[in-house]
Amino acid sequence: MDAAALTKLLTPAGWELLNALPPYDPAQAMSLAAGLRAQGVDPELAAAAMTQSRLRAAARGKLGEFADRMLFTQDGLEQATRLVVAARHAQRYVDAGVTRVADLTCGIGADATGFAGLGLAVLATDVDEATAAIATVNLMPFPEAVVRHADGLALDLAAEGVDGVYADPARRQGGRRVFDPRAYAPPLDDVWALRDVVPAVGIKVGPGIPHAGLPADAETQWVSVDGDVVEAGIWFGPLAPDGPGRSALVLRTTTAADGAPRTSARTLRQAAGDPEPEPEVGPLGRYLYEPDGAVIRAGLVAHAAAELGGRLVDPTIAYVTTDSPAPEGAGGLAAGLATGYRVLDVMPFGLKRLRTALRERGVGRLTIKKRGTAVVPEQLRKQLDLRGTAEATIILTRIAGAQHVVVVDPVR
Repeated sequence: MDAAALTKLLTPAGWELLNALPPYDPAQAMSLAAGLRAQGVDPELAAAAMTQSRLRAAARGKLGEFADRMLFTQDGLEQATRLVVAARHAQRYVDAGVTRVADLTCGIGADATGFAGLGLAVLATDVDEATAAIATVNLMPFPEAVVRHADGLALDLAAEGVDGVYADPARRQGGRRVFDPRAYAPPLDDVWALRDVVPAVGIKVGPGIPHAGLPADAETQWVSVDGDVVEAGIWFGPLAPDGPGRSALVLRTTTAADGAPRTSARTLRQAAGDPEPEPEVGPLGRYLYEPDGAVIRAGLVAHAAAELGGRLVDPTIAYVTTDSPAPEGAGGLAAGLATGYRVLDVMPFGLKRLRTALRERGVGRLTIKKRGTAVVPEQLRKQLDLRGTAEATIILTRIAGAQHVVVVDPVR
């Protein structure tokens, strides 16, 4: 959003217009915009209000009802931390005894909202003037939060009374993801160098960050929410109370009997310096489990196999197999450690063989999962030319080094 449009939106008339718009409906967006113009609403203001209405609707999945009073940019929304994860970030600082956090790259203010919501004083900065203005609006309910249009790396942390630092470096340029940590804004090296000044430093990074080059004195934690790997966090000093290492945090949302949402959490961890477990590799059993994406990204598949009481079907593939159902409590399945499948059939991969097997089952609707194979699911689905009424799920993967098809039924 440019400064002129933002200025118009932040006038009393602009703010009233935005908050008076009906819930965003893409099917009605064009007619609503035309109606606003017909009423004499300034076209730039109407466009800005409609854009914010669309972004608020898109943000509800991340920020819940908080989104209905916030402003956004497209890049800011895409990079914003989900509310359930931001709360866990903030809890790290509270548990570490931090009292004033400098959010060096606050964006639209999602994490700063989490910090302030737990009672921490916040100094939030952003180098983009419009983004800093948006963060100021979003943090208005929290008097203990201050936003500045400034370069966070230029702050005198000691003079500001800061005892905790957080950064979420920009990983998008012109709508495109940036994967090289050296190209983040600011670069990762510049941020984690601040631990020499303030030991409690936390940095949010993309979940695809390579393990090579991660700092040895930090905990790096990959986080998933309802099966979607959303981030990795690098935590230094008192923000990593269990010490350096790699961990996976798996968050799952369920609905309680009273209809309220509940979040369950499961953590796997490999401490720095501890020997890596050697996973058992063996034949396919009666059940197949796919570890959560955060577990896989963290390199903790062997840990998941031990928790599930199983073995790998191939030393290079992240599938765990068991001869009996994994326990839902101690094994962590109920908390989302892995997605389970009951094995119905297995065969070497071959198009003709697979087509025959599925047609014999009357399969017309097919879910295709894959790991360790170059097969393109959409191309395979067309080649199978299935016309039945039954549903089925197949997993294409390597077993003992050879390509196989496993026909499965999801464990409910």
